[in-house]
Order: sequence, then structure tokens, then C-alpha cells
Amino acid sequence: MTKEISIVQDWLKLGHKAVIAVVAKTWGSAPRRAGSIMVVRDDGLFEGSVSGGCIEGAVIAESVDLISRETTPHAFKSLEFAVASEQAWEVGLACGGEIGIFLFCLSPSDHTVFEQLQSNLAARKSASLSLPLHSEPLLVNSPSAAAGKPMPLTTENSFIVPFMPPIRLDIVGAVHIAKHLAVMASECDFIVRVIDPRNAFSESRSFGNATLYCEWPDDYFRNNVPDQTTAVVTLTHDPKLDDAALQETLRSNAFYIGCLGSRKTHKARVDRLRTAGFSDEHTSKINAPIGLDIGSATPAEIAASVLAEIIQTARKLP
Repeated sequence: MTKEISIVQDWLKLGHKAVIAVVAKTWGSAPRRAGSIMVVRDDGLFEGSVSGGCIEGAVIAESVDLISRETTPHAFKSLEFAVASEQAWEVGLACGGEIGIFLFCLSPSDHTVFEQLQSNLAARKSASLSLPLHSEPLLVNSPSAAAGKPMPLTTENSFIVPFMPPIRLDIVGAVHIAKHLAVMASECDFIVRVIDPRNAFSESRSFGNATLYCEWPDDYFRNNVPDQTTAVVTLTHDPKLDDAALQETLRSNAFYIGCLGSRKTHKARVDRLRTAGFSDEHTSKINAPIGLDIGSATPAEIAASVLAEIIQTARKLP
């Protein structure tokens, strides 16, 4: 959702009015969870989504209409869509769910609020946007960080939408699997970094939008300590690299640590870590063999299974 925040901030700075449309609640099989956002400019330009595409047209039209009729700062409107009517395919949810959408008008002067929100997220700090249900000002607060699925909250005067910084994925080893994993994770809006001191590996492959760090993993992680929204993956099979990464990350707040290798390889890895002073509590944090068991065989399929396990872990967090 950071893309939508950046875009609406730019619109407001240019003097446009806009609406931020937020999924307030869902029932049944609605495709987007509560807290998902879409931003709509006064001329109908939009970014983001609040469904699988079946109600966006209606939300855009309602947003432009609300802006044109705005009589008070931060005018608010509530919408509900369901598949119960004969016009389900036109303005309803073809998938069979129901969804409640809140629309909040934004004025050019609100750009400073979105700058503050964007600044928090850029610094990898969680934040929440307090949207007024009456005529109060917009506010940005700082809730505790977690990589999971924070839910919006309705109070007497405001609808509070939580925002988390993007998941940071640190991949140790510029190997073939990393090539696919980096691109897939970037498509999921992860901040992806590939760490490998071996120039021959990093120079011979493309990793999409990932940032390459040609340094030893222990040096990298001392300077880039994993936080609660960081996932760490080791893929080299080389203890000099993988163990160096693990010894710096097992005591960190990383929400996911995964290591490539067989059960036999992992047993040897755990034995080495125990010798180095790590407890069973520490080594139990390692997901190994890495990835969901989907029968993957090719490097791309293994990358898909790893990414799926990271997402599953993140979404199960409180």
C-alpha cells in the first residue's frame, strides 16, 4: 500500500483533491481484506484496488461525485456492495461476498500528513492513519511493528488504518534459486536484497529490482540488523556463508529464517550452531527444509515454495 500513499501524496502536492477508499469490513469471500485501499483523483485517475475488480468502477464514480459535492473538509461516505442484486456483475461482488467501503475526501493541504506517513514507512516504522468520520483532521500515529495482518479499527470519531513497511527479504547466496526468488518477491512488493561476497555469482545473474551486496553475510547483518518485518533466506549450501548469516540473525527479530538443504544437511547445521553456543530455542527458528511442500523440483518452483512459506508465516502473525 506504500505505492498508493506515495501517489496520493504527489496528487495533493499538485493541488488535486482526492478520495482514499478503504475496505472497512468484509463478509464471505470478498477478495481484499479490511484495510486495503484505493486512491481516486478528482479527474477519475486511480491507483490500488478494493476488490478483485468487480466494484472499482462504482467506487471511482462515487468518489468523483463525493469530491464534486464536498461541502465540509474531509467529507465521508459509506458504501456497501453484495452479490444479492440482479446487477451483481455491474456493481456487486461476482465472487459471492459482501464488502463495506469507506470513502474519505482529501484536500491539497493534507499532503503533509501523507508525507509524514511515507516518511515513517521509508524508515521502516509502522504507522496508522486516522481518517475522520466527522470533521476532525487527519492524523498519523505509530503503532507497534509486526509483519502480519494488522486490522483497521473504528472509534467514535475516526477510522484508523494501519500501515506496515514492506517486508524486507534478505537472500544469502546469489544462486539460481535466488534469481527467481528475488523477482517473485519484488512483484509482491518486498524490499529484496541479495548478499554474496563471490563476484562470479552476482555478476553472472540478474536479480530484477533487488539490491546486491557483495560482502560477507556477517558483516552485512551487523550493519543491517533484521527487524520484525524482515525475512532471511540462506541458499548457498556453504557453511562459511550460511552459518555466518545465521549466527547474526538467529538472535534478531526476523519473523522468518529459512535455509536450503536436506534434513541431513540441516542436522549438521544445527550441530554446528549448538557448538557455537546456540540453544535449541534459537535453532528451532530455522525453517528447514525450506519452503512449502508442493513437490517443487526446478529452481523457479523451489523459489515459489519459499516465497509462499514466507507469506504464509507473515500472514499468520498476530
